[in-house]
Amino acid sequence: MLPDDVTGEELDADARLGLRSLPKDLAGRVARHLVVAGRLAEDDPELAYRHARAARRLASRVGIVREAAGIAAYHAGEWSEALAELRAARRLGAGDDSYLPVMVDCERGLGRPERALDLVKSPEAERLDPMSRIELRIVESGVRRDLGQYDAAVVALQIPELRDRRLRPWSARLFYAYADALALGGTCRRGHRVVRPVGGG
Repeated sequence: MLPDDVTGEELDADARLGLRSLPKDLAGRVARHLVVAGRLAEDDPELAYRHARAARRLASRVGIVREAAGIAAYHAGEWSEALAELRAARRLGAGDDSYLPVMVDCERGLGRPERALDLVKSPEAERLDPMSRIELRIVESGVRRDLGQYDAAVVALQIPELRDRRLRPWSARLFYAYADALALGGTCRRGHRVVRPVGGG
């Protein structure tokens, strides 16, 4: 059920533009479901996913809808559905390369680390913006740990941004991921050279 206070106008302009191929009334209903899905993504991912699926049932041929359904499925832990939706979004001209880390994490969640690493090495990975590229490295480090490749998990995060003296939007996540990789792998105790992040102790 859709809240009365959600009109669909809350959807950002680019997303509304993606719904322009739909009849006006239908576009409005789909937009309302997408707005609610976005609002609930963190607090109630299961309900958010249900709203995203409702939007998908109404407009399965709209790329922006499939993209939203994929992200909602990811937050709900529905890895297979998330992959399918994001792939469909790409085919429909919506989903972009920035969702590659999400797709890698889905493959990891499905217990397919080799497929995850294939995506890490894909041509699309070369086109990522800095924030998405760092997110991809963080996910790759997790995949390496799953495979017992603890040194490789550390090396995956030894990137120039680790020494950046300016705090960036990704700094905290990168530092924490690096610390976790070191702790789980015991790299320090084995006498390997360790790159210390700026401000990381």
